[in-house]
Amino acid sequence: MLGNPQNAPHRPPSLGGVKKSGSFHNPPPLPISLLPVVRMEGGVVRGADSVGSGNYGCVHYKRGCKIRAPCCDRVFDCRHCHNETMDSLETEARFRHDIPRHEVSQVICSSCGTEQDVQQYCINCGICMGKYFCNKCKFYDDDISKNQYHCDECGICRSGGKDNFFHCSTCGCCYSIQMKDAHRCVERAMHHNCPVCFEFLFDTTKDITVLPCGHTIHLDCLKEMKQHFRFSCPVCSKSVCDLSNVWRKLDEEIAKTPMPEAYKNKMVWILCNDCGNQSHVQFHVIAHKCVNCLSYNTRQTMGAPPASCSSGVSEMVR
Repeated sequence: MLGNPQNAPHRPPSLGGVKKSGSFHNPPPLPISLLPVVRMEGGVVRGADSVGSGNYGCVHYKRGCKIRAPCCDRVFDCRHCHNETMDSLETEARFRHDIPRHEVSQVICSSCGTEQDVQQYCINCGICMGKYFCNKCKFYDDDISKNQYHCDECGICRSGGKDNFFHCSTCGCCYSIQMKDAHRCVERAMHHNCPVCFEFLFDTTKDITVLPCGHTIHLDCLKEMKQHFRFSCPVCSKSVCDLSNVWRKLDEEIAKTPMPEAYKNKMVWILCNDCGNQSHVQFHVIAHKCVNCLSYNTRQTMGAPPASCSSGVSEMVR
């Protein structure tokens, strides 16, 4: 059972790259504030200068064109604008859908209004519709400070600079080059929904963090977990940061809280969520400590208290 740590750090890589910590026990986990952050295509929009004005882009990208969606034949500023409109609760359920981004074939110049095939320069007025242009993703962006690049293995554009990231074929996504020989592989690590908010992670525009166990989650969702004193992975229950200080405090609390005579010799079996080891330990109402890795992130598997024991105690030692 996890305690309620008062101070726990955190932070993750950039999709265009992911900085990720290594193995949970070897090397030891990073504090939350040092976990890697991943930023998806085009990076995360910040600041007023990232927001388009008039005919120049939208709140997602600064660009000189609009796109015609091949799925519904409607014109939008970008694929995110399409998805926010066509996949929202305001849209009738049978009409909701996401745009197939790679199938976009027509764009409309924001300067002269000419509709044309996907290309970087307008065939009519000649303006550059996007300083960064990817013909594979049909992606335009004038903010090249994000250092966008296209990853052929991912099939989409990332931000952060190609030289700073590598593609892990097992995880199926791009990670920071610093993690190349240290990260824990999880098959298709980014090809699933965030375990907290359930948004698909692979092409999200929000920051993503990679936990020491290798599972991925939105950084904001992890911060929200921290506010509610949740410090274990929602997928595998391993600790998301180094909680050794918390374990020492629990040692002190247990030492100050002797069990009643009826429970002094009671033994129970526990499973450690951090190392996977099973232990036969003395029952205590506060928590149970793994004898292998000394973690209190454990769960009781056998040897429950007798029926006469209060439900509150049973709840605390689950």
